Amino acid sequence: MSLNKVILIGNVGKDPEVRYFDSGAAVANFPLATNERGYTLANGTVVPERTEWHNIVIRRDQVSFVEKWVKKGSSVYVEGKIRTRTYDDQNGVKRYLTEIHADRIEFYNTGSRPADGQQTAGSTTPSNQTGSNISYQQPNANQASVPETNEADDLPF
Repeated sequence: MSLNKVILIGNVGKDPEVRYFDSGAAVANFPLATNERGYTLANGTVVPERTEWHNIVIRRDQVSFVEKWVKKGSSVYVEGKIRTRTYDDQNGVKRYLTEIHADRIEFYNTGSRPADGQQTAGSTTPSNQTGSNISYQQPNANQASVPETNEADDLPF
């Protein structure tokens, strides 16, 4: 068994770049910054804050949500898959590019954490919301609807 799942919470580095194709399909890309706090070791060594940049790729129905609402500086929660692709640059050197292909994206309020049951895009606008998250999740035709319960599951791990 294997699993390719990424969860990131960070800040959008620039306004999303949206491209539309003749087929009607669209794709949006933006950089996302995540930070690890700096700290000081017991021996006095200072480890500085570290910022990682991630290339986020948005497809299908989520593109209109991203195009309308996500802007540079937005705090977002992203779930998706890591994908690495290769290409040859203009000098013929093979390059590798790692991207996060998002299945779910929502605004993230730094004072709270994302939770199920949040309002979806289209039901409200960020300007009239205080302290709530707006989200969009790509529908998954392969996923069966399972009723939510508060009971602990009986998985052996």
